[in-house]
Amino acid sequence: MDNNFQNRYIIVNARFLTQPITGVQRFAIEICRLLINLIPNIRLVAPPNIRHKELAKELKVEIYGKLSSHFWEQLELPLYLHKLGNPLLLNLCNTAPVYYSNKVVCIHDLAVFINPQWFSRSFALFYRGLLPQIARRSKKVLTVSQFSKTSLQSILNIPAQKIDVVYNSVSEVFAGNGLGMDKNKYGRYILAVSSLEPRKNLNNLIKGFKQANLSGTKLVIVGAGSKVFNNPGLKELLQEDPDIIFTGYVPDAELAGIYHNALMFVYPSLFEGFGIPPLEAMQCGCPTVVSETSSLPEVCADASLYVNPLDSTTIAAAIKLLSENEERRKELILKGFARAKDFSWQRSAENLAGIINILL
Repeated sequence: MDNNFQNRYIIVNARFLTQPITGVQRFAIEICRLLINLIPNIRLVAPPNIRHKELAKELKVEIYGKLSSHFWEQLELPLYLHKLGNPLLLNLCNTAPVYYSNKVVCIHDLAVFINPQWFSRSFALFYRGLLPQIARRSKKVLTVSQFSKTSLQSILNIPAQKIDVVYNSVSEVFAGNGLGMDKNKYGRYILAVSSLEPRKNLNNLIKGFKQANLSGTKLVIVGAGSKVFNNPGLKELLQEDPDIIFTGYVPDAELAGIYHNALMFVYPSLFEGFGIPPLEAMQCGCPTVVSETSSLPEVCADASLYVNPLDSTTIAAAIKLLSENEERRKELILKGFARAKDFSWQRSAENLAGIINILL
């Protein structure tokens, strides 16, 4: 392709380094790690309240301004860009300066439109107002699945030709060299990697696990933390159940070992714009059970068992099936390895670099 990058600045909005790392921030981090080698004049800029300082150092992030959050993004970031002659701005985590037009934005999903009840009223109102304006005023809108592209077309009325899909992938740490591959401190267990968001459907996961009634098997939930016990519905389900373990945050290298040693990975999420954890499990040789909803069939293809996330009995049936059928587990493990290879951060970054090149 023709290279239009020489002597053209491309600025990345690195506000994501001030936020907790979920799938959205993971996308930005992995893509930026590769873009800094693909685009000569790329520059990342962030507000001063960075929480991931080692990542900022790795990515050579420039600190600018005194504000934080949306105030920095809407006020100080445009000032910085005007000083540089209004270069192309790349925004990878849903938000962007509304009144700066020379920009690209990645909108990962439209859950706030499809299921606003999952969010606080103020959050839902803010994002339902912000996202359409950002999309309309961007030169290109990116998203992470064909499912999300269709949502952007139908809900925000964005023309298909204005939207490009740049897929997520899996970090190299999940390729088989994680810590704890040979150490299993949980025994025989089913794994979930889940936050406390309502869309993650933790209640039905726990109900399904209890209904499966597997002897000598635990449910290990990574990422939920101790706040789960402030949720009355969950607390009633758990009743100090010794077979359900919440680990809290686990570093990726250790998580790779937890995936590897699990009997299966269960992800009955109600809604995903992409859904990285099932691919992480596949990469680690762990068979997966996922919801039949949103983007998950697109991402997991034939490499997973599918369940109705609203029906805990179907979750229980899938858990029992995989726990009792070693041949089915082996089949899903092999298909999972193959499916995980269909996604690559390198290919996604090269795809994005090509999109940017055309816009310059």
